[in-house]
Amino acid sequence: MPSSDIDAPDNGTPATEALDTDVLVVGGSTVGLFTALFLARAGVRTLVAERHPAPLAHPRAMGIGPRTVELLHTAGIADAVDAECMDMRGGDLQMFATPTLAEADLETLSAQAPPRTDAFRDVTPRHLRGTCPQGRLDKVITAAARDAGARIEFGTEMVAFAQDDARVTARLTGPDGLVEVRARYLVAADGARSGVRESLGIGTSGPGVIGDPLISVLFHADLSEFTGGRPFTVCDITTPEAAGGLLPVDGDREWIYAFRYPRDAGLTPDDFTPQRCADRIRAAVGRDDLPLEVVSILPWQVRGALADRFRDGRVFLAGDAAHVIPPVGAFGMNTGAADAHNLAWKLACVLGGQAGDALLDSYEHERRPVAATALEQSMLRLEDPSLHWQTGEQGRRHRASAGALNAPVIHLGYRYDSGAVIGPVAPLPSTEEVEPDLDGSPGSRLPHHWLAPGGRRRSTLDLVDYRFTLLAGPDGAAWLKAAAEVASRLDVPVDAHLVEAAVESVPSWAAAVGIEDGGALLVRPDGFVGWRTRVPAGDPEAELADVLTALLDRARAPRGSGRPA
Repeated sequence: MPSSDIDAPDNGTPATEALDTDVLVVGGSTVGLFTALFLARAGVRTLVAERHPAPLAHPRAMGIGPRTVELLHTAGIADAVDAECMDMRGGDLQMFATPTLAEADLETLSAQAPPRTDAFRDVTPRHLRGTCPQGRLDKVITAAARDAGARIEFGTEMVAFAQDDARVTARLTGPDGLVEVRARYLVAADGARSGVRESLGIGTSGPGVIGDPLISVLFHADLSEFTGGRPFTVCDITTPEAAGGLLPVDGDREWIYAFRYPRDAGLTPDDFTPQRCADRIRAAVGRDDLPLEVVSILPWQVRGALADRFRDGRVFLAGDAAHVIPPVGAFGMNTGAADAHNLAWKLACVLGGQAGDALLDSYEHERRPVAATALEQSMLRLEDPSLHWQTGEQGRRHRASAGALNAPVIHLGYRYDSGAVIGPVAPLPSTEEVEPDLDGSPGSRLPHHWLAPGGRRRSTLDLVDYRFTLLAGPDGAAWLKAAAEVASRLDVPVDAHLVEAAVESVPSWAAAVGIEDGGALLVRPDGFVGWRTRVPAGDPEAELADVLTALLDRARAPRGSGRPA
């Protein structure tokens, strides 16, 4: 566990190396890697310390949400991740229950399954063909982050850190011995039992440990005689001697089998040997002589927790260090990925001398309410899984009576309300349909529409390349000139585009985002609307300068690059 006393863990042993960096990321799983990727793409010197020797192969999460897919697309790695996904196309079967897999008639179940609906088809430009094991996702992000310039050190653990007004000083131990790192900021992505969070004395709220502990078994076996090659999301095995969940990893030979064991039965994870797990899997499948290979066994515990604070001086919590969300709904990892994207551009602006410290405060103001909602909604689904799986009008009524939001709204429909959003933030128009929530309002994610400038089809989201972007209506040419002047005066890169028409879906892009033809949107680097003006301005340059100055806390922006000499 890292200590805030820099001398305590090593008793004053001198470091063998000293490093300077802009941001030290502690934890190199998905959220830490995403943080490094976005920081490096923004030109920020980044070092990741991950105690495991390589990305974990054992899948912990497999559902990549639509917002995370957008982030992969923005980073240029969506195709590489898609190649690692299990192909779920051509099958409507999602969750089903059966005593054993051998007793399930998948042909009939597949025929009876309601058609798989794509609630995100019209609101996001990029889609994956199915689920993706977290370890495979992490390998793709690791390669992309390194290509962007991030330094990622596996087999390296932080043993101590301290912070002052100017920097964070940390000691890392790894293959090359003890290393002292001086960083401007530290991002703790070190998991549910975050040592950084604990050493800072940041408490948590929420239910904590939920239910009995679980064992997750990664195994290889040919189950095609039972599945017929039909894809599904999860099979709920109900036979008493082997109750659990069977999940396809690659849809072919790689599987996860997860089951609970009683907390008061005197058992420990060590009791679940490969042989014992193999016997249980055979019972769950319903074939005693099934050839299989147990690859790895991972004990885990469902938890629910929300950190009281996401920031302590120069230290920020992200992912499971900030919020631990039960798995139903696939909100946990995806919430963490959005944490990374939100925080990285703000750190880049402050480090680059373009913004003041209050911009960093907006990270907690924006992401903590989103995480709180995800935790609340996941808990509702944990108590009643049908809230997640039930579709159609019956599902709508059921969610409404339970106070549940529809999953697409949780993934994409949330709105930010902070100093980094200028103007009043309106309540969500809908808790069921996500499209009305993406209407161009300040604080919401920029709505996706297909554009065809110069005959090249692309999304409005593609216009935002991790920098401020001004999108003006067809009569908003004055805004483009103002953006160029303000960007030069404030030394803040601002792209600007005149959006004259949308192809498909809407006759008028301006009307779809709530402006007149002479109005404009200022979109933040993370793709969220930071400000909207419905009508032309008398002095667009002055108005835009005021908006950016307020949003970036320019009154307290440091001079120069903000980086140590």
